[in-house]
Amino acid sequence: MPIHYLRIPNVQFTRSFSSYTRALQALAQAAAPESRHIPLSALNASRPRFYPHNVDTFTMETATFPVDPTKLGEITIKKAEEVEDLVDRWSIQYEQGQDSKSLHGAARELRETDIPVAFPTETVYGLGADATRSSAVRAIFAAKGRPADNPLIVHVHSIPQLRSLLWGKKHEVEGGPDPIPEIYKPLIRKFWPGPLTIILPNPEGSVLAPEVTAGLNTFGARMPRSILALALIRLAGVPLAAPSANASTRPSPTAAEHVKEDLDGRIHTIIDGGPCEVGVESTVVDGLSYPPTILRPGGVTVEQLRRCSGWENVVVGYKDNHEQGIKPRAPGMKYRHYSPKATVILYEAGTKPPELLDMLDPEKGYSSIGIIRTKSWSIACGSSTGDGSGNSAAPQINGTPKCTTTIAKANFQNPDSSPSNLLRSVFQHQVPHATLHSFPSSLGAPTSVWDIALGTSTEDVARGLFSALRELDKKRVDVIFVEGLDDKVGDDIAAAVMNRLRKAAEIRI
Repeated sequence: MPIHYLRIPNVQFTRSFSSYTRALQALAQAAAPESRHIPLSALNASRPRFYPHNVDTFTMETATFPVDPTKLGEITIKKAEEVEDLVDRWSIQYEQGQDSKSLHGAARELRETDIPVAFPTETVYGLGADATRSSAVRAIFAAKGRPADNPLIVHVHSIPQLRSLLWGKKHEVEGGPDPIPEIYKPLIRKFWPGPLTIILPNPEGSVLAPEVTAGLNTFGARMPRSILALALIRLAGVPLAAPSANASTRPSPTAAEHVKEDLDGRIHTIIDGGPCEVGVESTVVDGLSYPPTILRPGGVTVEQLRRCSGWENVVVGYKDNHEQGIKPRAPGMKYRHYSPKATVILYEAGTKPPELLDMLDPEKGYSSIGIIRTKSWSIACGSSTGDGSGNSAAPQINGTPKCTTTIAKANFQNPDSSPSNLLRSVFQHQVPHATLHSFPSSLGAPTSVWDIALGTSTEDVARGLFSALRELDKKRVDVIFVEGLDDKVGDDIAAAVMNRLRKAAEIRI
């Protein structure tokens, strides 16, 4: 079947690439020089103390650098034609400009200092540092206040880079076995780059810092579906250990402003690539066990996994509550996550929605209320009044991608297209905003009700969930009522959304 290439500005597709180029790339991965270290004093920053309880002493100046992937230069995507390629290869011929300068500066900071850098992926914003240096990895835990027994996911930009991690300090043996387990190859071909993390054996003589694995003999790895993330990792020349770029237990950041809210003064650099496409973290799978297991739900669903060879009988190995007393095999299994400051009350799918009058009951003592709607709740749970400005309330849909051409939009809608996996990061999505409704109160001041509608599609809900929780936190609401999704039917990421909501909720109805 002939391959049709899309005509998109600054993007060139080619069918073939030389074995000489592949050899150079693999050699560059294996023979990368040791990173140079620049004293933090040269950056006018105090050296971090690598203990979670000391993170409040950080006094760094945090800067946000907007980077538009379409302004980096000419992107070339080379189709995977050989069995060992697994995914398409890509390159960027960088142009001079502020966007390229900002990305190169962030990469230099990752190579030459221990200070983590926040960067966008298709799932959520990540907080990355050199996964091969203990001092850099410990700085991630310090900045986030993250427990040290919570393993980190390693992000790679290419299959050769992944293989170099699996070989460890050994050199590739010509004609030797591929270190990537066969069980994962169908998943890599279908979902990478994308929101899927695979659990891999950590080799003897591993180049990874021991803090990455939290004492386990395995590590999680993924290739993000974001040109900005992939370019940053390649420019840095090292794999990046990267959890979500938020303070531990806070909702995951899906926009640069969320990172700034949590980590201002704790890191130097935030790369702003716009709102994230998926909005929930990657799915984590373990194919080293039998049957294969899903350790964390995310952007790839159970149904999608079961369509892949060897994964027909994949089982769920996670719970929707906090699994205390365990050694977590993947992020998100043990500790409280995704929680805003306000009390969250989650209404499971099919339950009767809350009554507005009941919310406004003075005995409840709520002066400000947040509502997150999905499929069926009415505006402000029954309000027919306008917002605080006298304007009628309207749903705040967040799922429409901003794109400039019809061709680009068509490509965005084709999830099975390999070029689409890389190019989808170019599209930006609207961040949901709350609509204000005010109601008289016997307590004196009127009660504020902030209403957010995430849209009716599960993808829109996932994309806007963490943004909505943070938006209502900024409104200083006392309580957030959330309309849940039915996660028992359908081929979508409802399970991932409900997993996060159940962990955030203090009350479930």
